Amino acid sequence: MNGIKLCGTGAAAPVKVVTNDDMAAMVETSDEWITTRTGIKERRYCTDETQLSLCMDAARQAMDRAGVSPADLGVCLVATISPDFITPSVSCLLQRELGLPEDCLCMDLNAACSGFLYGLHTAQCLLDACPRKYGLVVGGEAFTRLVDFTDRTTCILFGDGAGAAVVRSGPDCPVLHTVVGARGDEKVLHIPGAGTGVPPYIHMEGTAVFKFAVETVPKCITQVLEQAHMTAEDIDLFVLHQANERIIDRVVKNLHLPPEKCPKNIARYGNTSAASIPLLLHELCASGALKPGMRALLSGFGGGLTWGGAILELDGEAH
Repeated sequence: MNGIKLCGTGAAAPVKVVTNDDMAAMVETSDEWITTRTGIKERRYCTDETQLSLCMDAARQAMDRAGVSPADLGVCLVATISPDFITPSVSCLLQRELGLPEDCLCMDLNAACSGFLYGLHTAQCLLDACPRKYGLVVGGEAFTRLVDFTDRTTCILFGDGAGAAVVRSGPDCPVLHTVVGARGDEKVLHIPGAGTGVPPYIHMEGTAVFKFAVETVPKCITQVLEQAHMTAEDIDLFVLHQANERIIDRVVKNLHLPPEKCPKNIARYGNTSAASIPLLLHELCASGALKPGMRALLSGFGGGLTWGGAILELDGEAH
């Protein structure tokens, strides 16, 4: 199987910034309470933006930075649990808006916060059999439409945003070493669907999610490194799902990772679900912290329950 490399990234976030003090005006909480428990200082909320518009902006940036045209793309995958429509899929609407070929394979993925990792793994497999060797993988959420703003334990956590990546498949690209997993559970974290008669708000047992994350993510990272025959020293940066700063810090401590190799942006965006990892990935690429030839280990967890990890290398022409 051909591997894949990262060629370009993009990101988009709503204009509206909601601070912890703004949250304190909605529910019984405070900046101190939120910051010490989550590391979040602010998040972005959609107003005029839609989930699709965020994904389009991020995708166009990624394509421009990768130097690819719509005609170059053979696969378009969108990871999301908060689309504007159940059908048509976000990926199909992106096909129209971006002018992708009609035989471009377009599909949405629902693996919650692990969705972007599932998307990268799926893209590698699909591109191997595709005549066009570039793929677009997007993680985009308008997640605040799924938040109960009377529940202070969950409403403080989430924000909206999108991140995108263009990847290239080829014999000169390293195989994307990936570990993904699922453990079906609708009690720890769930969002009711259509026909249930219940508002589609997120329900989450915070303590159970914390325990799941600090157990699963270190194990996943270790498995990815073992699969690749690498150690943590071979990785330039670890790009972790930005769900909660305490979770990130526990993972870093448990694996004895250098904190400087584990950047964060949770203070500015909160938890953006499937957009979390690609948002941070774009910031690192755009700032020059991740340069062509460097390796990033991406890992996260989410509803399902799901988890995933992958080692992604930047192409020599990546921007």
